[in-house]
Order: sequence, then C-alpha cells, then structure tokens
Amino acid sequence: MLEMDLNDEDTLTIVSVKQDKKYRRMYHIYTGADEPLLSVHEDILVRYRLMKDRSLSKSEIDNIRKEDERYRAYALAIVYLGAKPRTRKEIERYLIRKEFEDENIQYALDRLENEHIVDDEQYARQFASGRLRNSLKGRRWIKQELQQRGISKEAAAEATDALDREVELLAAKKAAEKKWRSLKGELIDRKRKLMGYLLRRGFPGDIVKEAIKSIDLEPEEDTFEEVDGLLLDN
Repeated sequence: MLEMDLNDEDTLTIVSVKQDKKYRRMYHIYTGADEPLLSVHEDILVRYRLMKDRSLSKSEIDNIRKEDERYRAYALAIVYLGAKPRTRKEIERYLIRKEFEDENIQYALDRLENEHIVDDEQYARQFASGRLRNSLKGRRWIKQELQQRGISKEAAAEATDALDREVELLAAKKAAEKKWRSLKGELIDRKRKLMGYLLRRGFPGDIVKEAIKSIDLEPEEDTFEEVDGLLLDN
C-alpha cells in the first residue's frame, strides 16, 4: 500500500477501485499513483462507501486502514473456524502465525466471543463428550488435552467432571478388552500391564478396577487382590 504524508486538512480523491485478481474479496483503492492507497476487504469497501470520486481525509484514511487490518484478522479467523470448532487460544496461535498485530488479534478474539462464535466452555463440554465416546480415553487424559488446546484448568475440570461415569466405564471396558487380547505372560503380569495401560489412558482408579473385573479371564485363580494395592493412589 502507498504511504503518503498528508496534513489534517488535505484530502485525496479515489480515481479507481480494482478487485484483487487472486483474493476476490479484496479491493485496491487508487488515488492517482501507481500503488494503491488502500487495500481493503470488500466488507470495509461497502461500509465506508469507497467508490470512485469519493474524497478521503487523512483521518478517514487512518481509520479505514486500522479498521481493515483488524477486520481482516476477524474474517480470517472465521475462515479458520469453518473447518472445525476451535478454542480462543488455537485461533490466537493461528493469527500470530499469520503475523497480525496483537491489538488486531485481540479485537478478533473478543468479537468472536461476543458473537458467541467462540465459546471455550461449550467447546470443552463437546470435546470431552466426543473424546470419551470415540477415543477410549479417560477423563484425566481428556482434561490434559483440553488444557493443551488452551482451555483453562477450571473449564477443563468442569467439562470432565460432568462426563457420565457409565459412559466412561464402558469406554474403559472396551479399551481393556481390546488390550487384553494382546498381552502375554502370567495372569498376574497381564493384569498389572492392563492396569498400567488403562491408568495411562486417563481412567480413574475405580473405573480401572471395574473394567479389569469385567474381562472374561481364563479359568484360573483370580489374583486381582494381589495388584489391587496399585490402585490406592489413583
């Protein structure tokens, strides 16, 4: 874009408006020079009525440029959200990679939240519920995943605490049955390995205990009590 030194009382008149050949929603505003004075999103073009013969003062040009930069951050975030729901932190990281200034990023994030397009608490609830059903992982693992996505500890805890225990137990049983078939060794060793596996997948100790008890074991002496103590600290 063309940078020009203008006094407050000076004005420039738009002589042409050209659509960008690559980005069809971008428009270049010319006031006579070879370089465009402004390059703006079409929504800004319409909002400020940037048409041929329109006169622009220095303050108007500064305001339009500022508004366009923060609006572009917002519009790009909307496109990014089109693929799947995102947390506020994920969108912030994305806009940082796109080299937007922090002021414009915060504007975009605040607007998205005010319009209820981004809602971290709702995201956390939906993510936790879907993860529990589809990934065979427990609430502790899911809580860590939420925090890695930028969800606060409080919101992550609230979302995982609200998970249905019976659904989590069913997920643990499925994970246990699947893993059990691949374990080798003595029964007691297989149970120890299975217990560690389920705990690492984020299932609470009481859920792990019930899941292991539900497995159809070989007709051998049930030695579960010998490893039961491993669950006391979980």
